[in-house]
Formats: sequence, structure tokens, C-alpha cells
Amino acid sequence: MAKLRDSDCVKLAYGDDSNVVKESRFAGAPALSGTGACRLFAEFQRRFYPDSRMFLPIPAWSNHNDIWRDSEVCTSTYNYYDRDTKGLQFQALMNDINTTIPDPIHLIISQNASDRSFFLLHPCAHNPTGVDPNYEQWKEISHLFKIKNHFPFFDMAYQGIASGDLEKDATAIRIFLDDGHLLGCAQSFSKNMGLYGHRVGCVSIVSRDVKQATAIKSQLQQIVRAMYSSSPLHGPLLVSTILNDADLKALWEEEIKVMADRMIRMRIKLRRTLEELNSSANWEHITKQVGMFYFSGLSPKEVNRLQRDFHIYMTNDGRVSMAGVTSSNVKYLASAIHEVTRV
Repeated sequence: MAKLRDSDCVKLAYGDDSNVVKESRFAGAPALSGTGACRLFAEFQRRFYPDSRMFLPIPAWSNHNDIWRDSEVCTSTYNYYDRDTKGLQFQALMNDINTTIPDPIHLIISQNASDRSFFLLHPCAHNPTGVDPNYEQWKEISHLFKIKNHFPFFDMAYQGIASGDLEKDATAIRIFLDDGHLLGCAQSFSKNMGLYGHRVGCVSIVSRDVKQATAIKSQLQQIVRAMYSSSPLHGPLLVSTILNDADLKALWEEEIKVMADRMIRMRIKLRRTLEELNSSANWEHITKQVGMFYFSGLSPKEVNRLQRDFHIYMTNDGRVSMAGVTSSNVKYLASAIHEVTRV
């Protein structure tokens, strides 16, 4: 088995035929899954852009706040989730992208950038909301990023989990690359390869040329050396074996689709069952959201009652793990949600 190469990983994110890959215009480093990849980039940001800040969505995955805080990088927020519609606050998001306060730094995007900021984006299956921009919205976001000279950092922990299609779930990144952005990306194989305990991931930064990519890679390697020296062996070898064997990779892609399709079916079943119970609430968002999580909109009081009376457990913000919803418990879950949300 060959050592896992960063090029093996970035091909999944950027595409086999991407000019970034063909021209070696990326700096990559193995990481301890997606969390470690984000932590590596945050440390890189702290060292080389000390006056910058990272903009995180509202709501964000809680660990994102912790990662950039512990890296001593300032954070700000941008609007993302609409609690009324349980969907995307697209116009508010665009307004925030357009009106961010410039940071006194010189990003690798441009030596003369005037409105530059770092933004953390989820290319698919946004955590915790499961709400993603559509294709046209991603195009608009990319266009405005270009105008404002913002630097996008994609946290891609769920490639393949949103739609069952690895290529489709990388659409947002491909749009940004086609528009000529330099960008960063954190990848994780915890979910889509079932390697959660093996901590397999990669961080990569798209650069303007090979010389810059080489310089950035050397700095990432120095950070890795001081932080955890090297990544584990067994998990990365499993990933390398799968990605470099056409038959195994095809089988893996089939299994991802089976897994994603099952969660999609459970979403449909959960929504249908709630509607059949004549619930007064609108449950369209269950099937509009994607990925491993259903952001239910349940209040902390309702979540506590589900736990106390029905022994159903979720995070206090109402995030449900769709991986735990099965054909044998979906009706029980729907009935319990109906009971605690009855007016």
C-alpha cells in the first residue's frame, strides 16, 4: 500500500482534471481529520496574517469557534440560517459579504486587495443546519467574493453525504476555482469512509504558482512537526488503497450513495409521517435540508421534553442525527416530535 498523498485527496475536492492539480498549484498536508485540518489552517492564518479574522456562519459548528479561538485568531460572524423559514438567509448573507470591514493585511489573493477577509464556508451539508446554497446562489457568492477579494476556506467534512455523489457535493469548490479564486480546503474521511476513529484528513491551499505552493507547503509542514509530528499510518493507508484502486474506489462511491440515499428516504418518511399526523407545523424543511443532520427548529424546552418523556436525544439546538433515524424508529420519532410541538 502506498502512502496517502495530498494529491490523492485534493483530486476529490478540486477534480481529477483540475488545472490546480495538473499544475501542482496547491500546498497540501495530512491532518488529523477535518478538525485537525481546520486547526492547521487556523495556525497558518495566525502566523502569517496576524491582524486578520475569520468570519463564521450563524450558526456555526461549535468546534469552529473553539478552533479559531484557541489559535488566537479573531472571529466575526455572517448571517446564514433563517430561523423562520428554516432555510438560507441568502440576501442577509450577501449583505454581510459585501459590507465586511477590511482587515489590514495582504492576502495571497492579491497584493493590492482592499476588502479582504477570511470566510469559512461549507461546500455541502452545512453543519449544523443542513441548509446549502443552490448552484445559482453559489455563483453569486463566488462573484461577490471576487469583487471583495475575500479568501474562502471550505470545510468539507461531508463530501458524498449530501447527495450521494462526490462530484456534485464538490460543486461549490469547482465554481470558485472556475472563477479564479485562491482558496483553502479542509477534508475529512471520517464520515464518507467510516474512519472516524482513524483521524484521516487533509488541508490544502490553492496558490498562484508552484513557487508559492512550495513555500506554503514548507510552512504547513513546520506547523505539523511542532503540533503532532506526523499523522497516523493505518487509516491513511486505507484511504490511499481505496483512492488508487479503480475497482475499490467505484465500490466506495456506490456505498456512499447507498448510505446517502437511506438518509434521504428517512427524511421523506419523517416528513410524511408528521404530515399524516395532521401536525399544524410546516415540515417541508426536513426534505429541503441535506446531509447527516436535520436542524429541526425545536426549542430547548421541546428538546428537553423529548429527552425526558420519550428518551430521544439530540443537541440542545434541535439538531437531529439522520444517521440514527431508521425504518424501525422513524414513526416513534415523528410521533414524539408531534406530541411536543402540538399547539
